[in-house]
Amino acid sequence: MRKVVVYELLSLDGVAESPDSFILDWDEVMDANLAEVIAPQDTVILGRRSYDEWAGYWPTSDVEPFASFINPVRKLVATSSPLGRDWPAATRIEGDLADAVRALKSTDGGDIGVHASISVARSLLAAGVVDELHLVVAPMIAGSGVRLLADLPAIRLENLSTTATPSGALLLRFRVLPA
Repeated sequence: MRKVVVYELLSLDGVAESPDSFILDWDEVMDANLAEVIAPQDTVILGRRSYDEWAGYWPTSDVEPFASFINPVRKLVATSSPLGRDWPAATRIEGDLADAVRALKSTDGGDIGVHASISVARSLLAAGVVDELHLVVAPMIAGSGVRLLADLPAIRLENLSTTATPSGALLLRFRVLPA
């Protein structure tokens, strides 16, 4: 069975919105962590806002290792409306998001990544279909903004690893335990 892996950038107070405002330093350990997270992924699930923003940025970006990964990878977009931008390997998810992800998990393939899409990550966590949660926690309090873990039910996690980076970020990796 495939794994669903949520990868998010957060401030210390849990804000995930606009990570450029609180991730001020990016280092080689963070790059290596990102490369490790995306290496087994062959599918990415995005929300509509993330898709629209990323489809305008990543096709011409040279920010590695992510640009070489995200452009050709299969991208499934959680939206009820047609995709407005053309981005290779992107299609719309038909029907219920959690049901679509459950069906996808039962197929052959690599890990399924959820990147940057806060509402998608929350929805999949609440539905119990996320297997691992990978967080990059910046040494900064954002103060305001959309928080990743707001309004979720209680979810038990098992700490798989914790790493401090040279720039002071914490790399946290958790397994989501069954309810």
